Amino acid sequence: MSIPTITLRGGIELPAVGFGTYQLRAKSGATEIKNAINNGYRLIDTAYNYENEGTVGQAIKIANVSRDQLIISSKLPGRYHEYQAALDAIEESLYRADLDYFDLYLIHWPNPMKDHYVEAWQALLEAKKRGLIRAAGVSNFLPEHLDRLEEETGELPEVNQVEIHPLFSQAKQRQYDRDHEIVTEAWSPLGGAGKKLSQPIRDLPLINQLAHKYHKDGGQIMLRWEYQLGVIPLPRAKSSNHQQANLDLFDFQLTAAEMDAITDLDQPDARVSGQDPRTHLEL
Repeated sequence: MSIPTITLRGGIELPAVGFGTYQLRAKSGATEIKNAINNGYRLIDTAYNYENEGTVGQAIKIANVSRDQLIISSKLPGRYHEYQAALDAIEESLYRADLDYFDLYLIHWPNPMKDHYVEAWQALLEAKKRGLIRAAGVSNFLPEHLDRLEEETGELPEVNQVEIHPLFSQAKQRQYDRDHEIVTEAWSPLGGAGKKLSQPIRDLPLINQLAHKYHKDGGQIMLRWEYQLGVIPLPRAKSSNHQQANLDLFDFQLTAAEMDAITDLDQPDARVSGQDPRTHLEL
């Protein structure tokens, strides 16, 4: 299966769909991640706070794909934003995963109330110079946080991973990222039931209608919508069938009107976990 790629400002190519590993741990998690790699995923997303970097490392060892064909991404936790602590945490992440480098490393949350995210960003830039990471990015950063990184360091992230799904399309954030040559990744790309809904997003009438039209399932419609937005979705799936289905996105195309109709599903305050980057504190 051929997956299109998106090229970062620094030249690294990211697959247009990645694999999320949140809550995939231990032997079963390693098997599920291994299966995802064998099923065609080449971008694997983890984080220090997922407590499964070792699981990801084991999956890489037992998969049928060489390390140099994979893009492995992890994230710095909020409690290690101070400069030296951040550098130590990156090395610890590599030890956990038994890797020599990460292809992409992100600051997980800005934690603005603690106000060390610029220091953390400087540490990521140093880690890149040392060869510990190939590309540096952020997660859950708003324009105000990104502006400050550029003002104080002169360098913007290559990636910003944020929550995006049909109830929370983040149009302004996506436009900011695009204007500043930042590639946007989507966590929780399939959303959930939502605060005001009694059913998952994939079961909404519009999503069902489009799934019927294109002979796809609701998840594939949502992931295709994100792909056409220029966003890299990071779905998680345990079963091999669901993993394969989440990659089966490239043999159809939503019309402009259908794209707009899905975006119009936006609801105020539709974050899955209510985590606002202006106030959320990640440890």
